Amino acid sequence: MRIALDAMGGDYAPEPNVLGARQALQEHEGIEVVLVGDEEKIAPLLEEDRDHPRLSILHCSQVVGMHERPSAVRSKRDSSIARCWELMATNKVDALVSAGNTGAVAAAGLFTRLFLKGVRRPGIAVVIPTKSGPSILLDVGANAACKPEHLYQYGVMGSLYAQKIVGIEQPTIGLMNIGTEDGKGNELVKETHRLFNQSHFSDAFHGNIEGRDLYQGTANVVVCDGFVGNVVLKVSEGMFEYVMGMAAEGVLPALNQERDLAKQAFKKIADRYHHSSFGGAPLLGIEGTCLICHGSSNDKSIRNALLRTAQHAEVHLNEVIVAALNPPAEA
Repeated sequence: MRIALDAMGGDYAPEPNVLGARQALQEHEGIEVVLVGDEEKIAPLLEEDRDHPRLSILHCSQVVGMHERPSAVRSKRDSSIARCWELMATNKVDALVSAGNTGAVAAAGLFTRLFLKGVRRPGIAVVIPTKSGPSILLDVGANAACKPEHLYQYGVMGSLYAQKIVGIEQPTIGLMNIGTEDGKGNELVKETHRLFNQSHFSDAFHGNIEGRDLYQGTANVVVCDGFVGNVVLKVSEGMFEYVMGMAAEGVLPALNQERDLAKQAFKKIADRYHHSSFGGAPLLGIEGTCLICHGSSNDKSIRNALLRTAQHAEVHLNEVIVAALNPPAEA
């Protein structure tokens, strides 16, 4: 498994990216990593792994900043993001991982048009911890102008991702809406609802769910357009930090001798639900594998993303998606 790692992507790059790559190489003998970025900044961080047989550097001179427009990836052809996609488009690598500008990573994928057979628009899927176990939310930012067919395909791809990668045997699919009743919502969700009910995935379709159902685990896969999904994701991240901070502020001062134990408990909860535990969010529906990591990713997150990328190939996720979206014609 050859993986291009955007060494310059993220708030703290390249240090955590290089360290995460070194850790992943130690844990998985079946992966090769190409560090894409400024060689002068990357090379000094390699230490004893400088001559590692499964690690190389591809120098590039540009970086798409975290606050630049996604379209900047088009003009910055020698950026680490653009070069990662170029490597995958020319079959020099099988996958890419980036903690860089999410919009630019997704946009570069759309510009490259490396879509799986039958896929109309790729979507970003994130794992959401819920009361009843992990759920998959998509899309969370790749496609803000969805059509019903896009949402239907997100449900199919998310279901297969939940089954093959997350380990949910019979995932259910929910459609994010403003009410659970049939007939609720705008034309986009109404038509998507009809598509699910008339599809091969009708038995897995739970129907409409509301925002408050997300963290109850009402459905294993929750489908929405990229605008709604991105808002839900960012609100969730902010709420988690706020609640954990308020809980610690209110509880810790009253515990006295048990303060250290309480700190450990809070840290355990935070670590369990932190995005680094999941590594990265896949851009489902592309030829190859792309994992998009959080901008604040540390070495643990990068390591987990690289290992998760290898898992995509091991379970043949793309082949399963293509077969589901292109069923053989009935005789």
